[in-house]
Amino acid sequence: MKEDFFAALADLEKEKGIPQQVFLDALQNALVSACKKQGAAGTVEMKLLPEKGTIEFYTVREVVEEVEDRETQISLEDAKNIKKSYKVGDFVREKFVPKDFSRIAAQTAKQVIMQKIHETERDAAMSEFSNKEGELLVGTVRKIDMRNVYVELGKGQVEGIMLPSDQVPGETYNVNDKIKVFVKRVKSGFKGAQVLVSRSSAGLVRKLFEEEVPEIKQGTVVIKAVSREAGARTKMAIWSEDPRVDAIGACVGNKGARVNAVVEELHGEKIDIIPWSENPLEFIAKALSPAKVISVTQLEGEKTAMAVVPDDKLSLAIGKDGQNARLAVRLTGWKIDVKSQSAAEKLGLAAPAGQEQDSDIDA
Repeated sequence: MKEDFFAALADLEKEKGIPQQVFLDALQNALVSACKKQGAAGTVEMKLLPEKGTIEFYTVREVVEEVEDRETQISLEDAKNIKKSYKVGDFVREKFVPKDFSRIAAQTAKQVIMQKIHETERDAAMSEFSNKEGELLVGTVRKIDMRNVYVELGKGQVEGIMLPSDQVPGETYNVNDKIKVFVKRVKSGFKGAQVLVSRSSAGLVRKLFEEEVPEIKQGTVVIKAVSREAGARTKMAIWSEDPRVDAIGACVGNKGARVNAVVEELHGEKIDIIPWSENPLEFIAKALSPAKVISVTQLEGEKTAMAVVPDDKLSLAIGKDGQNARLAVRLTGWKIDVKSQSAAEKLGLAAPAGQEQDSDIDA
């Protein structure tokens, strides 16, 4: 082999950070495999000598009393004709030159080098993106196929896949569009790092508010919970660790600038920003925003409550197709039975005084 081949491996080690021995080990295995495909008999071994720039091939056969497989075995008599000191159990190594070796070596070396470079780039991409789970990234739509949207991330070496369930109903995606996506999961695929991204995840809303609201990024305002029906409505419960900081005001921003920026990114999706409470019944009342709640009573059973609302607010509390109540259930983690005041009175359920709640901000 030419000296410049090994010089090229040295350059690759510097440029790609791949040790020469990694290439040489892979090349050795590939060349042995190629020789076997060319019809080399028995077991094939190879010695690659970088310092000499040479490759030596050997067939290996075991010395036996009675030959059963001529490709892998040699009789003691024949072995002694090669070297008198051979005995049963020894292995006879005979040097040979593979047919059409120059072409095989060149082709195999090229394949091995390209494969190792690809694997290294894939591993580097995996290393870079393995820490991106739960992050917000900007990607470019490159392909739409079988309802999946493929998004180019980073420097183009990683492909994000947005499945139909991670797309927002009503949103359209076109090739070359720049979109913000939430990284759900990173895994290693046959073609390299595969990143599952989403536009419908509640995590997207969290990250968008984190971008827009410094108090959230700093940890002063904490997002306690988010429930979302993508494209329609989101409920987000927040809490201020500093009593001097208004959590809702921080998220809404001056003249609604912060929340409006998030709404614009979500193409008009409604957002209810709700103050979190450690009192679960009070939290439930707030979670049913924008409806006013007269009272919330815990019922028998784990995390089950009944919320009573004015008769004219029942449809608002439940929401279209039950959406408002459903989001409140997901936000609080409680099962909520919403009843009108007249229905509660018929059941003999009196609303405790002083439990009326003001509706929260509905952006």
